[in-house]
Formats: sequence, structure tokens, C-alpha cells
Amino acid sequence: MSLPVVAVLGLGAMGHAFASNLLKKGFTVHGWNRSPERGEDLLAHGLVRHETPQQAVAQANVILSVLTDGEATLQTIREIAPAAQASAIFCQMGTIGVESTRDAIGLLESLRPTMVYLDAPVSGTKKPAENAQILVLASGDRQRSADAETVFDAIARGTQWYAEAGDSQKMKLVLNAWLITMMEGVAESTLLAAKLGFTPQALWGALDGGPLAAPYIKGKLDMIAGNDFTPQMQLSHALKDAKLALDAAEGTELPILAKIADCWDEAAGEGFAEQDLASVYAWLAGQPTA
Repeated sequence: MSLPVVAVLGLGAMGHAFASNLLKKGFTVHGWNRSPERGEDLLAHGLVRHETPQQAVAQANVILSVLTDGEATLQTIREIAPAAQASAIFCQMGTIGVESTRDAIGLLESLRPTMVYLDAPVSGTKKPAENAQILVLASGDRQRSADAETVFDAIARGTQWYAEAGDSQKMKLVLNAWLITMMEGVAESTLLAAKLGFTPQALWGALDGGPLAAPYIKGKLDMIAGNDFTPQMQLSHALKDAKLALDAAEGTELPILAKIADCWDEAAGEGFAEQDLASVYAWLAGQPTA
């Protein structure tokens, strides 16, 4: 059985990881990024890089859209719909929110009704993506998505399917709301630990082996201990997701998440936007940006 041809639109941290894993597993991969230098290192491994998204999708059976936000996603759909194959599967893999997802589904339906729209954001950040250990949260017409499932199997540890296209975007916002509140809790608890004379390693030692010892927490404590906030997920992206979650709540009060968003907005404005979200610890501690 031949592998589907894949186009990856957006070669940032996640898109780059997807393309790299697909190339390693023998897929033909076409790529495009608005900043053309992205993906340079993958050319030697077989990436076919294009100057326009229309060129990138022309031969693709499966299109992975890994773009920053809803506006970029909608613009790219407008550009690629006339150029894509009639039966291509468009997989929207970014966190763009409920409203933009609804708009994107409707836009593709209006421009190219024969194509399949899959809402397919992922649970996981840069390092898990590089190791093909993310979870794809997929929703849409699964019966017409066999080629997409073949692609998901190559880039992820599994796929969780939901019913209607857009449902998985909602679950992604729930997961990110949980992650964001957990990160703020880690940062504030570590700050309190420091005030009382304990290191991040000592805090982990008290957690290790118990029900609160999530591997994610260990990774963030290591970042704090080493004062190394090389981004796995940029603070600016996490802040964007917090605001999308608050928008999706539609009148349901989420006071803690709202306060976190306000604080992180300040941190981003003071130079931490492009660092990992764990850098909120450094901001709370009054440390300068790296």
C-alpha cells in the first residue's frame, strides 16, 4: 500500500516535528512556511519546500495546517482551496479556538465542498512532537479519513476521535486551560518554596512517587532550576490559548484562568513572550529576561 503524499503548512516547532517524522518514515512531504528559511535542515532529508502554499498542496492527499492562529488559517484556506486536490483531507492541527474553527469549516465547505475538513489539534509540545509522542485529538468525517489516520499514526502515539468536526478543538481548550492553571500553580509553589528555603529539586523530591508527580511538572521544575526557558511552548502561545478558552466559556466564570491571563499578559509585555511558559516563575521572582 502506497503512503499518502503530505503537505505541511507551517514549519514552526510543531510543523517541523511532523515533517521530520514523516520523512523518517518514508512519506513524500511538501512544505511551506511564511518565513521561507524554516525547514532548511529538512531539505537534505527529502522535504520538498515551496514558495507558496498553493504549490505545496497541489499533489497532497493530506494537508497538515500548523499555523499560529485563526486568521492565518482562514487566509491559507482561501489560498489553497482552489489548488488542492478535490479529495484532499485538510487537517487543522493548531489551537485556533471555537469561533475560528467554525469559520474555517464553513469556509472550506463553501470553497471546496469535495474536500474533507478534520479538526485535529494535538496534546503535547515540542519535545513530544519530535519523538512522535503527541496525542491527536481528531473530529470530523472519519470514514473518509483513512489517509489522515495513516499520517497521524506516523506522528503521534495515538488518536482520540470525537464526533462532530470542532469537538476536538473544544477539548484542546479544556486541556490547555488545565495546563495553564497547573503551570501557574507550579510557578507560585516553587516561588513559595524558594522563600522558605527549598530548591526546585527539594520540591520534586517531596512530590516524586506520589499522585501529584506528573512528568510535566518535573520538566518545568528542571527548567526553573536551570534558569533555562528554551521554549517547548512559548508563553505568548499559551496566553493566546488562555484567551481562547475564556472566549469559549461564553459567560461561564473562570476567575482563576482570567487572572492568570492578565498576569501572563504583563509578563509577555515585559519580555517573556518568546520564552517557555515556565518563565512565568522568573517573572514572578523579578528576574530579568534571558
